[in-house]
Amino acid sequence: MRRRAQTTWLLAPALAAACAGNPDRQTLARLHSVKPDTSEVKVENSLDQAMAGYRKFLEDAPESALTPEAMRRLADLKLEKEYGILGDGKIQELPAPEPSAVEKEKPGSPRAKAANVAKPAESDRDFERRATREGKAPGAGEKMDLKLPNGKQAEPAGPLEAIALYDQILKTYPNYPQNDQVLYQKSRAFDELGRVDEAIGVIEQLIAQYPESRHIDEVQFRRAEYFFVRKKFLDAEKAYSAITAKGPRSEYYELALYKLGWTLYKQDMLEEALHEYMALLDYKVSTGYDFDQKSDEDTERRIADTYRVISLSFSSLGGSSSVTQYFSANGHRGYEDRIYSHLGEYYLDKLRYQDAAASYQAFIDLNPLHKASPHFGMRVIEIYEKGDFPKLVLESKKAFAATYGLQSEYWKHFSIDEAPEVRSYLKSNLEDLARHYHAQFQSEDLAAEKPANFAEAERWYRAYLTSFPNEKESPGIDYRLADLLLENKNFGAAAREYERTAYDYPEHEKSAAAGYAAIYAYREHEKVATGDEQSAVQRAAVESTLRFVAKFPKHEHAAAVLGAAVDDLFEMKEYGRAIATGQQLIDAYPEADPAIRRSAWTVVAHSSFETAAYPQAEQAYTHVLEMTPDQDASRKGLVDNLAASIYKQGEQANAAQDYRAAADHFLRVAKAAPTSSIRPAAEYDAGAALMRLKDWAAAASVLDGFRKAYPEHELNREATKQIAFVKREEGNLSGAAAEYERVAKESDDGELRKEAQLEAGDLYEKGKDREHALAAYL
Repeated sequence: MRRRAQTTWLLAPALAAACAGNPDRQTLARLHSVKPDTSEVKVENSLDQAMAGYRKFLEDAPESALTPEAMRRLADLKLEKEYGILGDGKIQELPAPEPSAVEKEKPGSPRAKAANVAKPAESDRDFERRATREGKAPGAGEKMDLKLPNGKQAEPAGPLEAIALYDQILKTYPNYPQNDQVLYQKSRAFDELGRVDEAIGVIEQLIAQYPESRHIDEVQFRRAEYFFVRKKFLDAEKAYSAITAKGPRSEYYELALYKLGWTLYKQDMLEEALHEYMALLDYKVSTGYDFDQKSDEDTERRIADTYRVISLSFSSLGGSSSVTQYFSANGHRGYEDRIYSHLGEYYLDKLRYQDAAASYQAFIDLNPLHKASPHFGMRVIEIYEKGDFPKLVLESKKAFAATYGLQSEYWKHFSIDEAPEVRSYLKSNLEDLARHYHAQFQSEDLAAEKPANFAEAERWYRAYLTSFPNEKESPGIDYRLADLLLENKNFGAAAREYERTAYDYPEHEKSAAAGYAAIYAYREHEKVATGDEQSAVQRAAVESTLRFVAKFPKHEHAAAVLGAAVDDLFEMKEYGRAIATGQQLIDAYPEADPAIRRSAWTVVAHSSFETAAYPQAEQAYTHVLEMTPDQDASRKGLVDNLAASIYKQGEQANAAQDYRAAADHFLRVAKAAPTSSIRPAAEYDAGAALMRLKDWAAAASVLDGFRKAYPEHELNREATKQIAFVKREEGNLSGAAAEYERVAKESDDGELRKEAQLEAGDLYEKGKDREHALAAYL
C-alpha cells in the first residue's frame, strides 16, 4: 500500500495539547465540559507531541463519549509513526516489469495501426504471476527487520500497542459508532505486521458486523485477494462478486471485474471469465475512455493485461473462430477489432503465423467495411512475410489490392485522404504485384505460365495507374506496362502506352525514351499488320514520330525517325507534308547522317515534282545529285528527274505563252543534265519555242544543232522540216529549198517526197535559181 511521508496531516486534539503545555490553568472538573478538537491540523514532525496530547487527555479527562475516539486516534497515530499510514484505503498495484529489447514498430506501420498492442516481454506464466500478483499478499507490509538475541524477529511495539488499544475499544465500547473503523485499522495493523491471517480474521468480523461500512468494498477486495493468492478461487470469486454486484458505484468495481475474470480463468471457466473482461471493457467505454489516447500508467497496464488474458482465453477456446462465436452469441462491441488484433499479436509472439494471420482475417471477413480492416489486411501480409510464406504473401497482397483498390466499395464509405498510410501501402502493394508477375512472365523457366503471368502483371499495372494516375511514380509504372506489352508482342497497345508515358505526364526522366519506344513499337506493328490495318499503323507511326521530334528535337535518334516519317509521307502520297517534313529535317539536322539527309532531299524533290513545284524539284534534285556518287546506280534516274523538272518549267512557260522563258528552260537541260535522256526533246522544243518568237536565226541554229547531235532521233526529220520552214520565213529561199530537198530525200512517204520536191522547186524558182529548180522538178 502507498505510504505517506512522516510530515503529514494529523488528527491533533488541541485541548490535550494545551493541557500538556500548561496543566495548571484548568482543573480536572473543568475537563468534563471540554471537548477535544478533532479537526485536522498540519503538524511538522510532531507525532510524538500529538500522541502525548492524547495520552494526557486519556489520563486526565474523566471517561466520556470522547474516550474511545481519543483511544482510536492514539492507536492510529502509533500506526502512523511506525508505517506512515493513516488508513487511506488505497490498494497498491505492483509496477509492470521492465520490457525486454523487442522489435519496435515505426509509426504508421500496419502493426502500429492494427491495434495499440504492447509486444509481450514475458512468458504466459510470468504474465499470470505479475497480472495476478501471485506470491505476494496485496497490502501486506514488510516486517521490521528487528532481530532478537535468539535470532527471532521482533515485532515493533507501536503497532502491537495500537492493536491492544483497538481491542480495548471493541471490548469496552461495543456501541462506539466508529467500531467499523476500529476493525478496519486493526486489520491494517495486522497486515503491516505481516500477520495476514489475523488481518483477514478481523476483516471477516468487520464484514459480518458492519455490512454497510464505508470500508466494505475495500476489505472485501482485500479478502478476495487473500483467497486468490492462496488459490481459494471459489472464495475469491464470491468476494469479488460481492463488489461487482454493486456496479460502478463502487470505486473497486473496475479492479474487482478484472480480478474476478482472473479468478474464473484460474478455474478454467473461460467463457465466464470473458464475460467479466468484456464487462470491464464495456465499463471503460461507458466512462468515455479512449483506447487510442494515453492514460495513466496503471490504467493502461490493466487494459493491456486485460486484452492479453482475453487472448489467452480465446486461444484456449479455439482461436479466432471462438471470438466470432462469442460476439455472435453475446452481442457485438465497438472494440471487437482490438480483441482480434490482440489475439493475432499473441499468436505472432508465439510464432504461430497462420493463426495470427487468421485472427486478423477473421475480422476482415466479417467487417470488410470497418475502418480498421485495411490495416488488418496490411498486417496479414506482414505476418506472412515474417513467417516466410511467399505464396500466402502473394495471395494476401492480391486480396488486399482487390478489396481496397481505390475503385472498391470500401472507399465509397471512407475518404482515402484520411488514410494516408493505407494509400501508401496500396501503392506499394500494387507495384509489388505488378513487378512480381512481370518477373514471372520474363522467366524462361515458366514459359507455360506466360499467358497467365502476363494477364496478372497487366492487371496490376493498370490497377495502379487507374488508382494513382498522377503520382510521381506513375510514369515509371506506365513505362513498365508498355515494356510488358511490347515483350508480349502487343505492339499497338505498347505503342499507345509508351505515348501516354511520353506525353500525358509532366516531363520526367523516361519521357524521351518512351516517345522513341512508341515509334519502335509502331514500326514493329507495321511488320505484322496487313491490309487497311497496315496503312493505319503506318499513319500512326508517322504521327507519333512528328510528335516525338516536336517534343524532343535534340534526341539522338530524332533525325533518323524523322527521315523514316518523310519516306512514309511520300509513300502515302501526302506530298505537301512530305515536303514540309523533309525540309524540316534538312534545316534542323545539318549534321545528320548524309544518307538521311540525301533521302530527305530526294523526297522533297519527288514530292515537289508531283505537286508541280518544278523549281523546288530542280533545286532538290540538284542537292541530291551533289550527294550522290558518280558510280551510284540511281544517279542516271536522278539526272533524268532533274532534267524533267527543268523541262516541266519550260512546258509551264510555253503554256503561259512565255516562249522566251520556255526556250531558256529547254536549253538549260543540256547544261544542268547533259547526259539526260530528255535533253534531245528539250533542245527540239527550244527550237520550237524560238520559232514561236520568230527568232529564225536562233531557231535554225538550235534545230540544226539538234539535227547534227541526234541524227538517229525520231524528231530529226521533223527538225529538217522546221529548219526548212525557218529558212523560208527568214528569206533564205535557196537554203529553204535545199532543206525541202533533204526532207524529200529522207522521207519514206511518197506523197511527202513529191510535196517536198515541189516546194523545193518553187523556192529555187522564186530565188531565180533555174538550174536547181529544174533539177528539183525533175
